[in-house]
Amino acid sequence: MTRHWRLSIAVAACTVLPASAQSPAASSDGEAIRTVVTRFTTAWNQHDAHAFSLVFAETADFTNVKGMGASGRVSIGQFHAGPFQTFFKASHLTASVKTVRFIKPDVAAVDVLWEMTGATDPSGVPIPLRQGLANVVMTKQGESWSILVMHNMDLPVQPPAAK
Repeated sequence: MTRHWRLSIAVAACTVLPASAQSPAASSDGEAIRTVVTRFTTAWNQHDAHAFSLVFAETADFTNVKGMGASGRVSIGQFHAGPFQTFFKASHLTASVKTVRFIKPDVAAVDVLWEMTGATDPSGVPIPLRQGLANVVMTKQGESWSILVMHNMDLPVQPPAAK
């Protein structure tokens, strides 16, 4: 087989099927992944660092929009405990799953679009609406999905549309 054909087959194998063409297992796993994202935002909005940490795998890695992070579920909870009591204490997060790509039946790459209001800078000055993208790798252990790797970024502020 030529290199071109091997590459074409590899690309085709990695293509995400629309929900209607996915297997029932992939469909239910997609719903389970969306539930993890819902639990993530619920814990954030309750400013509960422990509940927040529970959506992460024991050996997870988290990187925030500033490139700082934590490794391990316990450390991720500790990393968020202080901010949840200070500059994120009145924040509200909404999130929606943009894409789910099953790399293997028990590994998925997930893009999550998010918006945050109510945050302040460290001196207490309100921060305007933030929009971002989280690139997440989730894994399935038994019947449960959790976040293994999360890299988060602020999206550039879009100028208002011209009238």
